[in-house]
Amino acid sequence: MINDIEKGKNAAIVSYLTIIGSIIAIFMNQDENKSEFASFHNRQALGIFLTWAILGYFIGNFDSWIISTALYVMIFMLWIFGFLGALNGEKKLIPIVGDFFQKIFKSL
Repeated sequence: MINDIEKGKNAAIVSYLTIIGSIIAIFMNQDENKSEFASFHNRQALGIFLTWAILGYFIGNFDSWIISTALYVMIFMLWIFGFLGALNGEKKLIPIVGDFFQKIFKSL
């Protein structure tokens, strides 16, 4: 367990550094270097970034700074929760949507 965390920690941290970082982390965690810890955080981070992009597209049509700010604060809080989990070597699901992201991206 500890070896898996240490082996996948770099990929887990990189996955939270923009959506491009998520894609890079997926390739970092391929084949013989596959780490369940890194895969867990890849799924969480990719889910956060895709949620931000999809909800941002629709919420942008409201043209309301209150709604937009609420979205950004929510996404930032989820990102911080996941990023701190990766830094601390913990596999905690992000609140509300973490389990959904694990199911949707189970092939990563």
